[in-house]
Amino acid sequence: MVLLEGGTFRMGSDEFYPDEKPVHEREVASFWMDRYEVTNEQYAAFVDETGYVTVAERELDPAAFPGADPSALVPGAMVFTPTPGPVDLRNWRNWWRWQPGAHWRAPFGPESSIDDRLRHPVVHISFEDASAYAAWAGLRLPTEAEHEYAARGGVDGARFAWGDEPYPGGVAQANSWLGRFPYDNQGVGDAAAVGSYPANGFGLFDMTGNVWEWTTDYYTPRHLRLSDKPVDAGKRANLLAAASAQEGFPETARRVLKGGSHLCSPDYCLRFRPAARSPQAEDTGMSHIGFRCARDA
Repeated sequence: MVLLEGGTFRMGSDEFYPDEKPVHEREVASFWMDRYEVTNEQYAAFVDETGYVTVAERELDPAAFPGADPSALVPGAMVFTPTPGPVDLRNWRNWWRWQPGAHWRAPFGPESSIDDRLRHPVVHISFEDASAYAAWAGLRLPTEAEHEYAARGGVDGARFAWGDEPYPGGVAQANSWLGRFPYDNQGVGDAAAVGSYPANGFGLFDMTGNVWEWTTDYYTPRHLRLSDKPVDAGKRANLLAAASAQEGFPETARRVLKGGSHLCSPDYCLRFRPAARSPQAEDTGMSHIGFRCARDA
């Protein structure tokens, strides 16, 4: 882990997405942050010792999903699938599929494994799954403010941790989508082994790009001041909310994801930036969601 000395920084952005506003000063105390995202190898050690079963592996209770087709209530997860060519970017179903049998040990489905991905970030991890690992390790998940402070790497006011250009000198500084989304990826096309891209100014790797990371904060559609009353974390739908409502699935609380992922593309999702944020249902892991841990100094 890396010890980050506390301080005050300008959190948020007024340039991109509405939920990143307003830019405001935020103070954080000193804390430790994982240098890398939690890997498959690390998560396997946790599961092997505790017998923990992730949300994506658990049998579903039909009584909890009134109106849903019972045949669809099988363990699994959402897996990204590139399209053959251009598609309507307003419909996420064009590139996401529900894959029965997908979970952290089988990230692309029952026939896949992590045997050659032990240094890759663990994915298909729900908030509960990440929190359980952190507690086992004697750690915790970071707050949104801590994550953004750490991701900035000491660079104040810039769009990215390395400056204002997404690809300085034409060189990718993080694992993001290169090419036309979601069919032409000239980059990695997947999560990369942790530490494959340059560290930021604090010596932390993959704080932007690679996989989205859980924080402890409930999602709100804008940044709250200390004087604001918290708002309902379910007010803004996440990626799956509209479909879930239509198909009779229950609503769940949403937490803030930070950092963007390998699927972030300037022509669709310019979120491999420290200020970027995304709502995610607590019980929903996906093939581009992982985490890292923190602890108090």
